Amino acid sequence: MLILLFISCQLEKSSSVEQTTSGYDPKFEPVIDSIVELLTLEEKVHMVHGSGMFVSGGVERLGIPELHYTDGPTGIRQELERTSWKPLDLTTDSVTFFPTGTALAATWNEELAFRCGQAIGSEANARGKHILLGPGVNIIRTPVCGRNFEYFSEDPFLNSRITVNYVKGVQSQNVAACVKHYAANNQEFQRWQVNLLMDERTLREIYLPVYEAAIKEAGVYAIMASYNKLRSDWLSENDYMLYQILKKELGFKGAVISDWGGTHSTVKAALAGLDIEMGGRMNNHHFSYLADSVRAGLVPEEIIDDKVRRVLRVMYNTRIMDSARIAGKANTPENMQLAYDVANESIVLLKNNRNLLPLDAEKIKSIAVIGENATQVQSRGGFTADVKARYEISPLKGIKQKVGTGIEIKYALGYQENFVMIDTGGRWPYRYPDPNPNKELIEEAVMAAKNSDVAIIFAGNNRNVETEVVDRESIRLPFGQDALIKAVSAVNHNTIVVVIAGAACDLNVADSAVSCILYAWFNGSEAGNALADVLFGNVNPSGKLPFTIPVKLEDIGAHSLNAYPGKNLEVEYKEGILVGYRWFDTQQIDPEYCFGYGLSYTQFDYSDAKTNRKVYSPDHEIEVTLSVQNIGNLTGKEIVQVYIQKKNSEIVRAEKELKAFKKVELQSGQKESITLVFQVNDLAYYSIEEKRWIVEPGEYTILLGSSSRDIRDELIIRIE
Repeated sequence: MLILLFISCQLEKSSSVEQTTSGYDPKFEPVIDSIVELLTLEEKVHMVHGSGMFVSGGVERLGIPELHYTDGPTGIRQELERTSWKPLDLTTDSVTFFPTGTALAATWNEELAFRCGQAIGSEANARGKHILLGPGVNIIRTPVCGRNFEYFSEDPFLNSRITVNYVKGVQSQNVAACVKHYAANNQEFQRWQVNLLMDERTLREIYLPVYEAAIKEAGVYAIMASYNKLRSDWLSENDYMLYQILKKELGFKGAVISDWGGTHSTVKAALAGLDIEMGGRMNNHHFSYLADSVRAGLVPEEIIDDKVRRVLRVMYNTRIMDSARIAGKANTPENMQLAYDVANESIVLLKNNRNLLPLDAEKIKSIAVIGENATQVQSRGGFTADVKARYEISPLKGIKQKVGTGIEIKYALGYQENFVMIDTGGRWPYRYPDPNPNKELIEEAVMAAKNSDVAIIFAGNNRNVETEVVDRESIRLPFGQDALIKAVSAVNHNTIVVVIAGAACDLNVADSAVSCILYAWFNGSEAGNALADVLFGNVNPSGKLPFTIPVKLEDIGAHSLNAYPGKNLEVEYKEGILVGYRWFDTQQIDPEYCFGYGLSYTQFDYSDAKTNRKVYSPDHEIEVTLSVQNIGNLTGKEIVQVYIQKKNSEIVRAEKELKAFKKVELQSGQKESITLVFQVNDLAYYSIEEKRWIVEPGEYTILLGSSSRDIRDELIIRIE
């Protein structure tokens, strides 16, 4: 009774602490220390491993609750049985389906990233979840990775900016974000076994910046260790990655969580810095044997105490034992509006050669809508990213609602999902999309297109093509879609291709066959409405690609160097720091569509560019000021991108690197001066020899562009 009273008093004292959007409140630390002293060894051990499929242990004696976890970077996962993956089939666990990771990144909008995290955090809270297993922040190294749709970008800076704001949004709702998968989980193929080899500079410059930003800027509460090995050690027991870098160097104070079934030892994982073991077979966790390891002298009890402190730190900073904790809300009109806002800002206009878009509803009498993706539900599938959406507006439904009875809509299937299955004797059979076209479906689509003013083909992938566990075997459009595009465009000059996908696809055929292409992603509950508004000009598209679309897969660095998927369960990152556009620009390879690319229904002019000084010292801030003017006829949003270039460098450097960006909305004719700021230290490279970051002195070129290849102005500065 005295113990319970003591805990109650401590909780009451802590409840008045002001809530913050990020970071750890030091006022909780004395309370946490006092609780650790009251726990038995068995109780401590119970708190650091799963007591259910998505639950880790609490201590009822002291009023410490269990922690409840949920998948769902794009929406809270449906409720499952406590000890299995089987859904409970409730009628109360549907949620808002938010646009997937690459769609959010395509907005290049930090405010939207915060609001998206905030809304998902609120929906998690409404469902009684304490830790959101997201966002997924792995760099997009190759377009075939099955999980790219969950991630953000091929660029570490854009990746970090979206992540920081998303995490802050989630944690503003008293829910812990858990960034994943730490680190360099860049392929699903053999993810449980593969060993990654990369040099230290590559690790530091490309794959770790997002975690450092999440820790130092957003105060993230949890990080998930990935399945793979790095330099021959599993990430769940990798002392260098978990303890030396994450906890000691970066100062991470939260909990490191294993992926489900991703732990391989008791003692090594405990000593290396894993704090909570999740998944695997119930009642057979490695960490369930920690008490025996302590008694045997293999693991100091102080190590267990540190893990418990981290668990309690998550609990207290998310206020899960506090009556003043924020109450969550799900499926609100505001969240539905947000899903729409993200969707409409994410859509990328890749091609509009004949100004076919926006469509003029006054001049069109009939539209042929073609393709299974016009009606496909994209909230389901993707394995752990599956979302039980309250509703989802398909493209076909969105178009029909938009035009009403004024325009005839003719729908033709055109192609149909079909997979070739190969039994490999493993847990899942190997499968790949059947590339053969369905001639009958194409003939029906041709007839619909031939007799319509406009044809819109909904091509791309679905959530069974892009999914966790497997990588795509190529980036070609699946199910014979290229043949469909050729046939339809041959009979209707006004053919538009809308690509529904989360990753890059081969667009060579589409690019040569049609004059208008849109990238519209797996775009959430309001996908169809957002797309219809872009098609008919109610919304001016403002999305820009967060990755490069290659002409062919072999143009990608990892594929060009035969460094994917590896041999004998080992992958050498031969391309080093030259990932994505860094590879294309440095190797002078033309992409199909470059990083940062996206058109608008209006045009923008850049002028009056200048910096706040010409010569800088390492402690200086670089301010770039320029004027942007909308010289077209429609209100639109432009994303100004700042890249840095170091010529005549003494080391290998990328041709250019993104260092800042800003999204600005301008009315027709409006001109606005904007300032973009970054630090001289942001120009540093990591020296393997000296084991530190170095800013190379000399001349640098600042490149101002509308994309990585559309550079509008250049400025020269010098670093002393």
